[in-house]
Amino acid sequence: MFRILFVLAVFFSPVFANDYNVYSPDEYRVENVEEGERLLFILDFSNSMNEYLDGRRKVDLMIETMRAILPNLNPNISIGLRVYGHKTGFTPIDACRASTLINPVSPANALNVGSSLDRLKPRGMTPITYSLKQAVKNDFLGFRGKKHIILLTDGGENCDESPCKYVMELVKIRRDIKIDVIALDINNKDDLAQLECTSLVTSGRFYNAQTAAQLVKSINNSVNSFKKVEAKIIQNP
Repeated sequence: MFRILFVLAVFFSPVFANDYNVYSPDEYRVENVEEGERLLFILDFSNSMNEYLDGRRKVDLMIETMRAILPNLNPNISIGLRVYGHKTGFTPIDACRASTLINPVSPANALNVGSSLDRLKPRGMTPITYSLKQAVKNDFLGFRGKKHIILLTDGGENCDESPCKYVMELVKIRRDIKIDVIALDINNKDDLAQLECTSLVTSGRFYNAQTAAQLVKSINNSVNSFKKVEAKIIQNP
């Protein structure tokens, strides 16, 4: 007698900018995510988020999208919020350490995360690498299993570090963290390359959102990409 176990894991394929359709508020949809998932949003509140995209400030587009998506998250999923660039500091060093865990990762936390966004204003720098280091070292402390980060930024690192180099070292010792990166209205090729590297090295997904509609679908797809389907086929003679 023998048994053959065949496991097929089907993952959603990455969706890039040229695949997007226009979304209306009625079309926001978030499917259930695997229970036990830990999800941390790292959102950009640097000064450049005050700039306009499609007639509105980028920060307003980001907050509006988050407000639409958060209530539809599975309440069993533990989520948290870290932000950067929300303060300037007295020195460049202070500005490059302006990264704060606003809402610790915990279950049924969507309402708290949504409320926190109202109190934040874009002001400072873009310390992406420092934020990732803090998230990995502190924000997931004590959690086992899978951990996902959704990083949304409208610019590359500007604090003399490299998120790509950081994750290349990270994956040598940690394989439990996946980073999805949403690049919002970024045209600099070097910045895009750094951000794409940050996601792909960790087996995450990279989204290049150049419009408000693409931003909506990027966040929606990033959340939904956690879902996977497993088919098991067992045969006995």
